[in-house]
Amino acid sequence: MNSEQARALVTETFPQPFDKAHFRTFAINLLNHIDESKAQAWNSQYVKDAFKAHVQRYERLGTYTSPDNEKLDVLIVHLTTESKLERARTAIRNFVADHLKTRDEKDAALVAFVSPTERQWRFSYVKMEYATVEQESGKVGVETRLTPARRFSYIVGEGESCHTAQTRFLNLLQDTENNPTLAGIEDTFSVEAVTKEFFIKYAELFGEIHKALEKLVAKDKTIAAEFKKKNVSTVDFAKKLMGQIVFLYFLQKKGWLGVAKGQDWGTGPHDFLRRLADGKYATYDNFFNDVLEPLFYDTLATDRGHEAWCNRFKSRIPFLNGGLFEPLADYDWRKTDITLPNRLFTNNERFDELITGTGVLDVFDRYNFTVNEAEPLEKEVAIDPEMLGKVFENLIEENRRKGLGSFYTPREIVHYMCQESIINYLDTAIHSELGSARAPRAAVGTLADGPGSDAADGLREGAQTDTRGACAPRIPRADLETFIHLGEQISHYEAVETEYRIKMPKSIKQHARLIDEKLADITICDPAVGSGAFPVGMMTEIVRARSALTNEFNDVHERTPYHFKRHAIQNCLYGVDIDPGAVEIAKLRLWLSLVVDEEDVKQIKPLPNLDYKIVTGNSLVGVEKTLFNERLFHQLETLKPLYFDESDSTKKASLRRQIDDLIHEITNGKEIFDFEIYFSEVFHGKDGFDVVIQNPPYVQIKGIPPSDRRLYEERYEFATGRFNLFYLFIERCKLLPRKCGVSSFIIPDRLLLNTQCKAIRAWLLNENSICELVSFEDQVFETAVVDSILLSFQREQRKSEFVRARRKVSQRDVQKTQPITIPVSYFQLSPSAQFDLNYTAAKHELLKRMASGGVQLGLISDTKDGIIQSKIGDLLFLTKRANADCRKMLVGEDVTRYGITYAGRWVNYQPDDMMKVERERGGGGLRLRERYIFERPKILTRQTADEIIAAYDEDNIYYANTLHGTAVTDKAYHPHYVLGVLNSRITTWYYRSNSDEEGKVFAQIKIELLRKLPIPKADKDRQKPVIQLVDRILAAKQRDAEADTSALEREIDELVYALYGLTPEEIKIVEGAGK
Repeated sequence: MNSEQARALVTETFPQPFDKAHFRTFAINLLNHIDESKAQAWNSQYVKDAFKAHVQRYERLGTYTSPDNEKLDVLIVHLTTESKLERARTAIRNFVADHLKTRDEKDAALVAFVSPTERQWRFSYVKMEYATVEQESGKVGVETRLTPARRFSYIVGEGESCHTAQTRFLNLLQDTENNPTLAGIEDTFSVEAVTKEFFIKYAELFGEIHKALEKLVAKDKTIAAEFKKKNVSTVDFAKKLMGQIVFLYFLQKKGWLGVAKGQDWGTGPHDFLRRLADGKYATYDNFFNDVLEPLFYDTLATDRGHEAWCNRFKSRIPFLNGGLFEPLADYDWRKTDITLPNRLFTNNERFDELITGTGVLDVFDRYNFTVNEAEPLEKEVAIDPEMLGKVFENLIEENRRKGLGSFYTPREIVHYMCQESIINYLDTAIHSELGSARAPRAAVGTLADGPGSDAADGLREGAQTDTRGACAPRIPRADLETFIHLGEQISHYEAVETEYRIKMPKSIKQHARLIDEKLADITICDPAVGSGAFPVGMMTEIVRARSALTNEFNDVHERTPYHFKRHAIQNCLYGVDIDPGAVEIAKLRLWLSLVVDEEDVKQIKPLPNLDYKIVTGNSLVGVEKTLFNERLFHQLETLKPLYFDESDSTKKASLRRQIDDLIHEITNGKEIFDFEIYFSEVFHGKDGFDVVIQNPPYVQIKGIPPSDRRLYEERYEFATGRFNLFYLFIERCKLLPRKCGVSSFIIPDRLLLNTQCKAIRAWLLNENSICELVSFEDQVFETAVVDSILLSFQREQRKSEFVRARRKVSQRDVQKTQPITIPVSYFQLSPSAQFDLNYTAAKHELLKRMASGGVQLGLISDTKDGIIQSKIGDLLFLTKRANADCRKMLVGEDVTRYGITYAGRWVNYQPDDMMKVERERGGGGLRLRERYIFERPKILTRQTADEIIAAYDEDNIYYANTLHGTAVTDKAYHPHYVLGVLNSRITTWYYRSNSDEEGKVFAQIKIELLRKLPIPKADKDRQKPVIQLVDRILAAKQRDAEADTSALEREIDELVYALYGLTPEEIKIVEGAGK
């Protein structure tokens, strides 16, 4: 099949009402063949009771076996009249899962879901997945418990674009020689590939609009004057315009635009904007000036009563409210003619050899849009609201992105963090209400790693340490986890064979009303809200959980997703970001989330005003304020709910003025964001948030403006040394969460081991209760060269001596990885309380042995850094001796293990003169050190390395800051003994276990960790064998710098093992790490 035939096959199959013959032809050509002898049809009497409300009948066209011997069914599922494609996603996905499980345990299915009442149908790939578990032997096994199936779907049918399907299926259809694997089939349903392509086009379109706008401003004095007067940025204008058009694409998907007179909402054409551009609703000279501006700022922004009839466009168009369709900075759109070229929106320019049109509408028309945000189990191959966040990140200029430190969090990680945050919140809130005790967190779970494993040991120890004598929890944490992870599936008939059936835990049913109250009462804040991923994610989980409880209630009148969402947005969700563009996108996603579930076909409700829910501001600063002025705060907290629901433009403006005036008075006239003022109702009601969840900015100190840096250093304990901005967001959690409140972060993994983070780790361990640490096997962010971890903790004193961790997990399946429990004492053993997640019980014992059998290097020696040249390297570091003050100097590359090669470098050591020149050149980093540091026998250790490389200098040579110098001061320890221990394999193993340097291109030996390296306690007789071997190595290196001394070094390794008393198993741990 050639390219033209493949395109034609897609065109006759997908943008049409469902046709069985066309679908069969497509499936056969996609898979090259199917076994039609397995074809069978099942009528309603063979549909299980659990699915009868959604599935009328179904049929199998055939089966397919891949080259990897994987089994796939090709199915057609005919839905009932009552079932909606948008509404029954969980039930019909689970129907296919049940079919695959009970019909010879197939691996996957290609399915056409067909509704008798809808013009669209879905073409889906449904994939079975089983949870894996690491067994005691180290092998990966498969759990017998069935996990929910995943479904990937194309929205197809009448009025839907087939551009994406043509693009994705083209290669498989043309390849008639090779049968596809299931992985290859799944790749054609890749959401990521489609959205990445869309991002590129979106950015190009934004660039074209921005460029045209700049030209207009330069040419038109009226526009230039208005934009200057209202402080309108052309960048923000272009961003808002693109966001408005995207919003309308989602809206027309709901059938809310261009509705005929007397018809219900939802019946409007799905191509309203294309018809608008074609002049079917109104004629125009300039599309933006004559059509889009009136549509945005008049029609959509004006309440025209129940009928919402628009004379200009001769159709029903809803009043939306909310601020999205208010002019940017309130520019006067009626008096300012912004005549953007029509070709920016639609044209006949050639896109490729088959497609014409390169304008915004031309490009957007080629993609499918869905108002449903993708979920881990349910993804549509279409543009969804989550895409807006990624687009926002892509549109940030590269240099500005680094300054903001903003990186978009993948949806799977958002999903996991939100679920875990709610579980931790409920675990605390419910047992506080019931007066029962929580189980120690680290002791929760199953002995999935098998008896005798590290996880099992930790669980047993954790259980033994719970000596509080409290009654058992009335809702076990395991029940809460089942409820949050699987509640939706359970409530929507997670129907599989009886032995696999998962039921709602009894404790959840018994306390359903209390759980629902706590979910309705939760307060959540994202202090670095970005494009709103976490508020939307938390809202989604709240809605799912509350919906899963609805079966336990008699009165379900207002227990709908729409009501749950609106309640959550008004009462639960708060966010802040320093970037106004991010705030607008976050609001947009919350508005879209309401649009998804607005089902009233008679009357669409106006969108709420979110100006005091999602706020522009710097989360790290605040103002002097009077928190005891109850009158002002009472007025403020009375007005904000009124503003949230107000749709009358005059009343809305009045309320806003009153609120802003109150904030101005409370802050003493300073227009600076402050949590306790803008979100005062939370602090007065609860003294903080129940959940603080965020992906804070990652900005190194050099990227922080000097004025901000000084302010942070004054206000924040963790703003010391070369701090990163995310340190301060962690410290902000001393204020933001209430007592026992949950804080959840995705941050760089430097927190785990980096010495700069010592104070943060100590605070987390000693003043909080760490819920979980998670590390990833791969890099999480495409645009950030940083490895990431998840950190969650509660603002309460530690109650367990164990910390739960998941290590090296796949970001797609965090939850599937079995957690381990790590003793707090293991962390405390390390030099700077490092959070080493590579815990094993054997390694713990080894570190304890080294700690008890060793003395820290810093207690028996004096270690100093070398010379820092700063601004005067040309005068300070020389290649030949220039005067009597010059001294021989070494740098890091001159030192090898046990060897020094002098390369002819000199330091012009004239402290007073050099410092004077340094000041003249505007420097401040020159460090010459005292002479005595250099003029003494010393061990030199390379600073740039991820292993200990040390040599001995007796010639009083000076050294640069690429070396550390250690003079042994305790007469009980011979310098050659210390040198031998430092160069031994176990010392490098210890260093790597307690730092994050291994494998880095520019790894560094931190002086603080160097000083804390253990040296085995030994008298002179026990030191002597090591000293003798070191003497032989030094002599060999002096004769020949390239001498092979590996055999002697190996003997030293064995001696050091013996000094510590290591067992053969412990030696294997050390030596295995170096392979």
